[in-house]
Amino acid sequence: MPSKKYKYKPRSLKELLVEMKDTSELMIDLAYSALIYDNEDIAEEVMHLEENMDVLDYHVKLGCMLSARRIDEAEQLLGVLEVASASENIANAAMEIAKCVLMDISIPGSLKLGLRKADETIVKVRINEESEMCGQTLGDLELDTEAGMWVIAIRRNADWIYAPNSDTRVRQDDVLIARGHDEGVPLFFEKATNTKYTPRRMISSADTDLEQSVDTIVEMKNMCELAVGLAYSALLFNNKDIAEEVRAVSDQLDEMKYDVQRLVFESAKDIENVDELRGMLILSTASEAISNAAADIADPVLRDLEMHPVIALAVRESDEVIIKIEVAPCSPMVGKTFKELRLETETGIYVLAIKRDNRWLYSVNGKSVIRDNDILIARGSRVGEEALKEMCTCPVDPRSSPAGKDRSSGLSSTRQDCAPPRRNKCAAATEQMCRHDRTNAPSRQNKRTAMTKQIWL
Repeated sequence: MPSKKYKYKPRSLKELLVEMKDTSELMIDLAYSALIYDNEDIAEEVMHLEENMDVLDYHVKLGCMLSARRIDEAEQLLGVLEVASASENIANAAMEIAKCVLMDISIPGSLKLGLRKADETIVKVRINEESEMCGQTLGDLELDTEAGMWVIAIRRNADWIYAPNSDTRVRQDDVLIARGHDEGVPLFFEKATNTKYTPRRMISSADTDLEQSVDTIVEMKNMCELAVGLAYSALLFNNKDIAEEVRAVSDQLDEMKYDVQRLVFESAKDIENVDELRGMLILSTASEAISNAAADIADPVLRDLEMHPVIALAVRESDEVIIKIEVAPCSPMVGKTFKELRLETETGIYVLAIKRDNRWLYSVNGKSVIRDNDILIARGSRVGEEALKEMCTCPVDPRSSPAGKDRSSGLSSTRQDCAPPRRNKCAAATEQMCRHDRTNAPSRQNKRTAMTKQIWL
């Protein structure tokens, strides 16, 4: 079959990088959704998106070649090429996962349940006619901050809507596929179905080797997603410490892949359906490939390459943004654990790392305690970013500030905006922590700011 020819169309590198980052991340979510729910339609969409990634990669390469006029410009554009290539490799890994569905390569039921209980899980719900979500847009529902869930696809009758936006309206009998933290699943499920969520019970396997390999694959999924988030953080903030951690995670996943291979081969003698073992090997290889792509993203930082500004703009303008913020000593978050704060479900924000004094902490879990002057590296939506900023700063008692505006400038200041909060969970989270001070949580704008500056190279 002859290779497809691409026709060059001038586009900004920033626009291309944003689309490649968003598409590759969507493909991973859809690929795992297709695998967990044995859905060939979603798997086919992953294959279609991979073809689009090839086109985007072609345009990035051609755009870089047309843009470089001097050696210093060419060196800056090396980072652009590496980020684009890494996004393409992540997309290829997603394609391999989706092929399992199209080629009838199954995975054990225990692994499907394990993937649902990963740090970021996949859930499918059908909208009940009495659901409060009926007739509302995704923007109105604010599921990322209300439940820490992102809707990645909607099935409506026989049609699919992939990567729905804030204007997409939810209808009765829509089937929603969403990703997010497992703590947000019950709330999301109950909102959609008007029924109480009953978690599925894990099925323990009699084969200890198989059970151990299932646990390892789930952990590999968690770690490779962490590596990608850290890689973009290292790139955005030009931080070598974070970049070194990405490389360490990638090396660890290499070892874990070989552990999975050993465990799978040892358990093969007791397994009737060998196809399930093939699927496990494919998943472990895909996770390792994603972590290697993350290492490629962080590599320019380790090599002291000067980054082209278009890379930072692209990372900031993507669907999921990278955030760096310091916790003020007077913040109501200080002294609380992540389990108490429930940031994932209250704001849709995932903390990737914490810088405390001169040390970096990467193993952030529910028992980790927030301290004053901690620097958080996190990822999430722009709405969640604003909510996190409110929680990290000092609460203001409206009684201490009779004027809600800075009269000298006529502009409303960030911490003086003490209007009663809208009914949403991220504002409620701040209010709950400040209740002992009788402080209202500041209201926030429910708008996604868009950069107007376009860089055309």
